[in-house]
Amino acid sequence: MNAVLVVELFVLLVVANGAPVLGKRLLGATGARPVDGGARFVDGRPLFGAAKTWRGILLSIAATTLVASALGLSAAAGAIIGVGAMAGDLFSSFVKRRLGRPVSSRALGLDQIPEALAPLLAVAPMVPLGLLEILMTTAGFCVGSLALSRLMFDLRVREQPF
Repeated sequence: MNAVLVVELFVLLVVANGAPVLGKRLLGATGARPVDGGARFVDGRPLFGAAKTWRGILLSIAATTLVASALGLSAAAGAIIGVGAMAGDLFSSFVKRRLGRPVSSRALGLDQIPEALAPLLAVAPMVPLGLLEILMTTAGFCVGSLALSRLMFDLRVREQPF
């Protein structure tokens, strides 16, 4: 197992999922165009919801690309982590809307697993990443994101603690 790689990927997952939150805090409504454009699914509920924005996706990809390069990983690997994390986040939001959960509501596991697992599976062919590293990093992100979410709330970066 490559412990350094696991830590680097954990950092990239935190950056990927934190960049949209920081962007919202710093930029407010500026550039916050919903990914779904307000569209509704066949069930009448929003496709993803207004909280999922193009700005957040672009910030996530840009941030992970830059941080990956700073960590000595390829920019492409960073971009893949950003894209994968945002795809996982959109999936989570889509499922939560189908379940009737309101925008920005939290669902333990559903909010963390796709946002970690999707990018790790996507980047695995580019880095020496095995199943054990994928599972450990996903589990670490699930636990770590809850603690970081609370910290971000206490620092008034997040609007909700979890």
